[in-house]
Amino acid sequence: MRALTAALTATIAVLAVSAPAAQAVPGNFWGVVGQAVPSVEEFDRLKRGGVDSIRVPVDWGSVQPVKGGAPSWVELDAIVKRAVTAGVDVLPFITSAPNWAVPSVWVPGSGHTVKAPSHLPASGAAGVAWSSFLQQAVARYGPSGAFWVENPSLPPRPLRAWQIWNEENFKYFVAKPNPAEYGKLVKLSYAAVKSVDPGATVVLGGMFARPKGGRSAQRPKRVYFASDFLEEMYETTPGIKTKFNGVALHPYTSTYQSLRPYIEETRSVLTENGDAGKGLWITELGWSSQKPVGLSNVFAKGVAGQAKQLRGAFSLLKRMQVPWKVKRVYWFSVDDRQESCNFCDGSGLFSEGFKPKKAWYEYVKFAGGTP
Repeated sequence: MRALTAALTATIAVLAVSAPAAQAVPGNFWGVVGQAVPSVEEFDRLKRGGVDSIRVPVDWGSVQPVKGGAPSWVELDAIVKRAVTAGVDVLPFITSAPNWAVPSVWVPGSGHTVKAPSHLPASGAAGVAWSSFLQQAVARYGPSGAFWVENPSLPPRPLRAWQIWNEENFKYFVAKPNPAEYGKLVKLSYAAVKSVDPGATVVLGGMFARPKGGRSAQRPKRVYFASDFLEEMYETTPGIKTKFNGVALHPYTSTYQSLRPYIEETRSVLTENGDAGKGLWITELGWSSQKPVGLSNVFAKGVAGQAKQLRGAFSLLKRMQVPWKVKRVYWFSVDDRQESCNFCDGSGLFSEGFKPKKAWYEYVKFAGGTP
């Protein structure tokens, strides 16, 4: 009996220690993506709800529209000020290109309604300009950067992670996706970022996991599955393993039950290329609260359905955080935005007037805040 009691006591002690550890997630794990810039009050509410980080675009073409001109950081300054005042970190993704560096062209199949850079600024004069822009961004917002010097009253929360481009495997962000070209851009970017902040983290742009037409044999390819794009980048870019610190994925799918294969096929590519130690950043994930409309929009789930998808997805990602090496999860989006994408008008955790949806209350349960 004494032996049995001792064994039971030991088992309970192990469970008491291991159960909380199994539920723990890394710091800055829970994030969001805004479609509009949150107000000071909205940032405060996001922080109270447990939001650790907000992912924001840094559009090179908008920040530096004139060749040789000094970048204008006014808009990004305002976002960073509001975020850090509320205690929320900022994850910037550097994307797009000014026409003076890379010409824009109509996206094939868009009916002449959307333009994208014809290629990536990975070489020549465009590559030099891109590297310079990145260096200036890191010099402004990184440790001891000019932004913090100019704003001594702000709590210092330097930007230490930089994401390179957005959905580089999808034609809406570069008209001719090219894994080899993207590999060159990553190498350029890594050198630029690290030259200013050697301790910075460089993350690949969030790849759309399985865009429609991604397995087409059409050449030139306009769309790739994320796993295929990543595999080709490894194959065509010698030394690329040492030039980024994390891989990012946008596993948009009709239901959270499909997330596992989307994520595991990307992790398999990392493992096959001897890079299994790299962390995975889910930098966009979401569904819409708009009423379901059959197969015409598989992301529309209704208000209750959106909350159900978030709950299922977050439960899975939290449970598999260690084996999948998930570093961060960003819900898309904070707010709704009309006529932006086929589900952006209902993707928000909040509706017009910053009114919380059911999905927000589910988010808060995972993030450990108060609604």
